[in-house]
Amino acid sequence: MRELIVRDLGRRPYEPVWQQMRAFTDARDEATPDELWLVEHEPVFTQGLAGKAEHVLNPGGIPVVQTDRGGQVTYHGPGQVVIYPLLDLQRRGLGVRCLVHQLEQAVIDLLGGLAIEAVRREGAPGVFVGAAKIASIGLKVRQQCSYHGLAFNVAMDLSPFTLINPCGFAGMPMTQLAEFAPHIERTAAAGQLVRALCTRLSYHPLWTARKRDLAEPV
Repeated sequence: MRELIVRDLGRRPYEPVWQQMRAFTDARDEATPDELWLVEHEPVFTQGLAGKAEHVLNPGGIPVVQTDRGGQVTYHGPGQVVIYPLLDLQRRGLGVRCLVHQLEQAVIDLLGGLAIEAVRREGAPGVFVGAAKIASIGLKVRQQCSYHGLAFNVAMDLSPFTLINPCGFAGMPMTQLAEFAPHIERTAAAGQLVRALCTRLSYHPLWTARKRDLAEPV
């Protein structure tokens, strides 16, 4: 199994982490180890490259960031697990669709282990429990390497999702792990999700004790 450096960044604003992902991706070469960043963002709406302004209904005081990932608008906030797989896809022989599938399947596997039935839907990347979405996916591939990733709703205020059309779908209901397994805290869910994804992608996770300093050079 290949090694994957896993960094827990804690709670961070969105834009500095996004810029650091881009910098990391631009600076890496064929010898750069793959990494996975775990983060919990301050409240923010992020608009993907395909995003349309009409899907942002009433953001109020929550900032809207135009970003370079795929997809439409979504919300990030406290109580959500966000994972950013910074992978050399060419070195791993992974296609983008395969990576999306494995990200979805990691969530499905985690939920299945808790006796929660979850599914994917054609034409709507992410994971659903019944009619409600519990995880969203948006990726960017640059120089055959991936960044951005997956947001898994664990125990958060879901009301900001009503201020947008999540992922471009009007009235899409959103849900979270706390509605089905309230005993599982965000930190535990994050660890389980990382392990599920590493199993799917044949990685051995190397957890770093030090959080990445966003001011340090990549």
